[in-house]
Amino acid sequence: MREGIGRRGRISEVAKARCGDSTRAVLTLPNLLTISRVPLMFIVVGLMQADFARSATIAFWLYIAAALTDWFDGMLARRANQVSQFGRFMDAVIDKVMVLGLMVALINGGYFHFMGRDYELVAMILWMCILSREFAISGMRMAAAIRGITIEADTSGKVKTFVQLNAIGWILGARMLGRDWVPPDQGIIVTVVHTIGLGLYVLAAVLTLTSGWSYFRRHGHVVMD
Repeated sequence: MREGIGRRGRISEVAKARCGDSTRAVLTLPNLLTISRVPLMFIVVGLMQADFARSATIAFWLYIAAALTDWFDGMLARRANQVSQFGRFMDAVIDKVMVLGLMVALINGGYFHFMGRDYELVAMILWMCILSREFAISGMRMAAAIRGITIEADTSGKVKTFVQLNAIGWILGARMLGRDWVPPDQGIIVTVVHTIGLGLYVLAAVLTLTSGWSYFRRHGHVVMD
């Protein structure tokens, strides 16, 4: 009986050790940077709806910090040899959550009012195209994972994410300049920045759809078989 109790104790210690190793593997600096984008997104959205002095500026720079972690976490993980399945999975998921969430906040916050006209409907239609693509590719990845196949992000997907992040940044930048920094008689600067942001938003939607089609052509057999 004592031998059985001792064996169970050793098994418990091994399980605790493995649990501790798994926790340490997850709670690495690159993974913490990845996860940090979620609370930062909520703070940025709150600031986008606020109207106190410099709120637009704070929102812009916090967004820039969040977007930079998307580049820095991967670089740090590779240099420190801390690349993990958890990190890959969370990085892809949190990218989508942040981009789609902030795009909704832009549409809801009047950021698509341009040259005296509202383009929220166009922006929402493009957002729904982006959302549909992200759900479709995520579903295809899950179907591939069930078969033991890993679908890695390719160049078109990375370019798509880069343009999406830039579009959001330029649109937030236009609001920041218009509210906090540029006087009304120099509004052309705000208009130029806003125009670039809206153009990148449209380009992001196009690249999202074309990259989705590229993924489907190469990996569609996973769901078609």
